[in-house]
Amino acid sequence: MEEKLHTFLQSGLLERYLVGDTSIAENLEVEYQIDNHSEIENAYIKLQNNLEILAKANAVEAPLGVLNRVLETTKKTTKVIAMPQQKTPWYSIAASLAAFAFATLSIYLYQKNQALNNENNIVVDEIYDLRGDIDKNNSKLDALAFQLQKLNNPDSKKYVLNGNDRAKDLKTVAYINPVDKTSMIDVVSLPKLPENQYYQLRAELEDKMVSLGYLEDYQRTLKPIPYMEDALALSIVIQNKNGESTSEENNEVAEISLKK
Repeated sequence: MEEKLHTFLQSGLLERYLVGDTSIAENLEVEYQIDNHSEIENAYIKLQNNLEILAKANAVEAPLGVLNRVLETTKKTTKVIAMPQQKTPWYSIAASLAAFAFATLSIYLYQKNQALNNENNIVVDEIYDLRGDIDKNNSKLDALAFQLQKLNNPDSKKYVLNGNDRAKDLKTVAYINPVDKTSMIDVVSLPKLPENQYYQLRAELEDKMVSLGYLEDYQRTLKPIPYMEDALALSIVIQNKNGESTSEENNEVAEISLKK
């Protein structure tokens, strides 16, 4: 039974169920497992919490709405033409009125047709754009499900780095999986620095410090970082862009041990 539960948790079905990428039959299977196995229920609750983290980390702009199109028909005023004083046969007046009405109708229909053609072109362009947005959103959903699976992996460890007195508002969260040998980081908040300085993420090994790259405001997007096999700790330091050295005691703003 334990092996079946482990196989189910590793199948990715829970993650796809959470993002709405499952069939009706798969939905019934997932809901049955949640209702009948506390391990599955706990994993599902953890997934929901991780999804909240990812929702903040992957803010997705809402797609452009379909434009409201209003067709306005303009009415042209006509000048009243003074008729000669002499009597005009009624059929001549009727023919003139009919010709005028026909010309007016023709102009109106022409304008209407042009407006419909323009409207159709706009609709076609919008449908094309919407298809592109759907493809992008599907790609984001796939990436989100993959990240959820990574975060929900029981082998993933969570490390929170809070800033010291030099950077009290700094907060980052590292997710490290020693089995898959993968690492990700979520920059929650990053205080601004002068233009000539930057934040550097480092790994501490037994005999040296290794740079893992710059830290930037990723707008709460999880980013992969290099995995260091024998890292003892992670730290964040402030460095100068011009290459000038800084005191190791003064430039460190956050640190966390990776060893229990």
